[in-house]
Amino acid sequence: MTVRRAEFSRKTLETDVNVGITLEGTGCASVQTGIGFLDHLLSTLVRHARFDIELTCKGDLVVDDHHSAEDCALALGTGLDRALNGRKGIRRFGDAYAPLDEALARAVVDLSGRPFAVVDLGLSRERLGELSCENVTHFLNSFAVGASCALHVDVLRGENDHHRAEAAFKAVALALRKAVALDGTEDVPSTKGVL
Repeated sequence: MTVRRAEFSRKTLETDVNVGITLEGTGCASVQTGIGFLDHLLSTLVRHARFDIELTCKGDLVVDDHHSAEDCALALGTGLDRALNGRKGIRRFGDAYAPLDEALARAVVDLSGRPFAVVDLGLSRERLGELSCENVTHFLNSFAVGASCALHVDVLRGENDHHRAEAAFKAVALALRKAVALDGTEDVPSTKGVL
């Protein structure tokens, strides 16, 4: 079996992010973003997608968490895009529901080559640990840009924002796991012949 792996670095005046991603993994994450709750969400994503990733970020956290969250998402998405290696033989579409206690999230992904995201998490707190709740949504939007995929994520119910955010990342992970799976063909799954 061919192991699909990519590495990607994104260096700006605000951040320095390095990502290695293996799609045929075991769910092993080595993540150091400097933002504890973001590390938790990324470890959750990787565990349930069954990818392996190494991700480090040195960001301008003295400013706030925005640049680090955004650039980690862009780098991880770009790494996924490159690991797909032209997207031949993938299932392309994935969908999943994931509960976490009282919270229930739904995610649908299309590895279409066209970035678009609709994300409705319904978070009401200002922060989860050191991560601004607005940057949980922004992370998913930026990930869709980097991965060149359509991503729809909705939290359907839940009272606890930690549970809502984590359920959303679990649903995304399960949907990605389906979408990146190989279907036994060498075809690009598109009527256009390219993704």
